[in-house]
This record gives sequence, C-alpha cells and structure tokens, in this order.
Amino acid sequence: MIRWLPFDWFTAMRFMRDGWVQTIFILVGVSLGVGVTIFMSEMLSGVQANFLHRVLTAQAMIVVLPPDELAVALHTAPGVVEDAVLQRPNQRPRSIDQWQNIRGQIEATPGVSVVAPIITGPGLAVRGNASASISVIGSDPADYFRIVRVPDYIVHGQLRLRADDILIGVDLAQQLGVAVADKITVVAGTGGRAPRPLTVTGIFDLGSKGVNLRTTFVALRTGQSLVGLPGGVTSLEIALADPFAAEATAQLLAPRYGVRADSWIFTNKQFFIAVQAQNLSSLLIRISVGLSAAFGVASVLVVSVVQRAREIGILRAMGGRRGQILRVFLIQGGIMEFGGAVLGSALGAGILLAWNRLARQPDGSEMFPFLLDPWLVVGTVAVATLVGVLAGMAPAMQAARLDPAVAIRG
Repeated sequence: MIRWLPFDWFTAMRFMRDGWVQTIFILVGVSLGVGVTIFMSEMLSGVQANFLHRVLTAQAMIVVLPPDELAVALHTAPGVVEDAVLQRPNQRPRSIDQWQNIRGQIEATPGVSVVAPIITGPGLAVRGNASASISVIGSDPADYFRIVRVPDYIVHGQLRLRADDILIGVDLAQQLGVAVADKITVVAGTGGRAPRPLTVTGIFDLGSKGVNLRTTFVALRTGQSLVGLPGGVTSLEIALADPFAAEATAQLLAPRYGVRADSWIFTNKQFFIAVQAQNLSSLLIRISVGLSAAFGVASVLVVSVVQRAREIGILRAMGGRRGQILRVFLIQGGIMEFGGAVLGSALGAGILLAWNRLARQPDGSEMFPFLLDPWLVVGTVAVATLVGVLAGMAPAMQAARLDPAVAIRG
C-alpha cells in the first residue's frame, strides 16, 4: 500500500483492498454497463452517419420545383361562379419560369454551395425486343455531380455525358442486355423529339434496385430535347454548407420566388422520427445503467459502513475528523465508478471494433463507419465518476455521524 497518500485516500484504498470481492463485482458491473452504453451510442452514431452519407450523396439537400398547376373555377358571368367539382389537373413536366435569374439569386444566398439546373421526365429505353420504363435526368455534370456523387458509384465505363451519351444503372443494363459502348433507343414519354439513340458510356450502382432500374443520366440539352422543353428546367437542385439548415432555407426560398422547395429533411422525415426514437431509447438505457451502477455502489458502501463500524469508531477516537471519514467513502465511490468506466470504455471500443470488422454488407463493405468519439468516452468517465461520488454520499454521511464510543462497543 502506498503510505505517502493522504489519510482519507490511504484509508479508502485500504478498505477497497480488504473488501476486494465486493470491489471486483462493482468494477465488473460498472464496466459492463459503460461498455454497452459506449457500444450502443457509437453504433447508432455510425448507422446515422452512414445513412446521412448515403442520402446526401444520392440526392440534393433542397429541390426547387415549379408550383403545382391548380384548377380554376369557371366564371360564366360577372360575380357568378360555375358550381362544378374541381379536379386536380395532371402535373405534366413544366419549366421553372425565369430559372436563370432564380438560380443566380439562390447562388448568392448565404450557405448555398451549389445550384444545379435539372430537367426530368419519363421515357422508355428500348434495345431490340427488350424495353424498360425509365426516368430521364438531364443535367450539367460539372454542377450536378458535385451534389449527387454519381462518380463514386460508377462500376463500369467512365463518367462522360456528351450530347449522345447516357449513364444507366446496373439493373437496367442487365434487363436490356447492354454493356458500355452499346446503344439504346430512348423514347420520350412527354411529346418531345423521339426516338433518339444514345451510347452507354457508364454503368452505376446506387445501392437500390429500383433506382438502378429506372434512373438514367444524360446531358442537359439532351434531356431538354427528350422531355420537350427546349431551354427549360424542371427543377433546381441545391447543396448547402450545413445540411441541417435545409428545411429553414427551403421555407425561405419558396415564398420568395413563388416556387415549391422540398428539403431532404422533409422528404426523409420518417428517418428523423426513427432517429429521435432511437436517441430516446439510448438515453433511457444510459439513465438505467447509471442508476443501476449508483445503487450498486451505494449498497456496497452501506454494507462497508456496517462492517467497519468498529474501525470507523477507532479512527474517530484516534483523532479522525468527520470530514475525513466522509471523504473516505466518497473517494471509494468515485474510484470504483472511475475504474469501471475506464474498463467499460475499453470494452465498448473493443466490441465496436469487432462488430465493425465482422458485420459486413452483402458486397463485403463495412456496415457503418467505425466512430469512437473521444469526448463521449471522456464525458462517460466523468459522469460515471460523479455518479459514484453521489452514490457514496448517503453511506459517507452515515459513517461520519457514527459516535466513536458506540461504534467501538459494537
């Protein structure tokens, strides 16, 4: 035993050594609880980070669209409205009015990184006797591919979009039986000029069969020709410096320019509901673990006070002050929680690393990135130590109030 320690620290360490069985049980219990907390917190953070990466590299943070077409009641005479049932008209592809001016003004908005003009419309991809319904996306690759990271998902060919080029998904390529450098015929479904033969220059895999089967990318002018909107765009897609400012920015842009603005937060609101539920459940688990550890430490210290009543009385009779006796048990609680939290942090990090290496997606890639926030570890250890000190408060006060004479007589 280190004898140069202050009296209260020396006595606390001595009591813990003599009751080593209880000390070990508390350390194991706290370390398991902290390990589970670290693992669950970082796993949820990794899953959320992986989802955000997937979402924010596969779609724009804000999509600006023309306002919906609305049916208007027929005025047959001044002040007289025809009483008829108004049905919502079909929403055909339409261009955003004065989209060049709107784009320039949005680019000047603080926080906006990229604004890419897009034209989208339905079509039919044909090769021989095979055909498939597709969505044609025409864009300027220099801007659009800074928002949607299609280059990261090219599996065959190259990223090239000239006037007669097209990028398609792996599932569409398999259905049509085409490879890089083959030609397919695209028939527009909106009255544009069609059919038009295009050369497959690249095949991508965006991780979703539905997307890979329907989505195709062409040059902006090619898309305008296919959709039948020369010089027009059906949407402006926006990337922001802060992804979580998307909803506030969308609500700012919509009334300012008389357009519809949908943020990725709005279109993925079910995900955020799930995240909130996960965070709430994680918080409840942390609180439960903390309370369990606190009651465990408190029960051990209460038993220690009862078992060591005579020793405490002797220490008081030899001149030990109430404050010193109080600190002895507070120090025990803090040390046991601190040691358990440190061991638990190492255990949680080890489980997280093993899970990250063993749990793999079907293609062999990691299921989620390995994240270990050092501040989470530091915060967990600090909170656990504080919980240990607070848990030792009641038994410490009980020990400090013992009358030396009564304690010695037993």
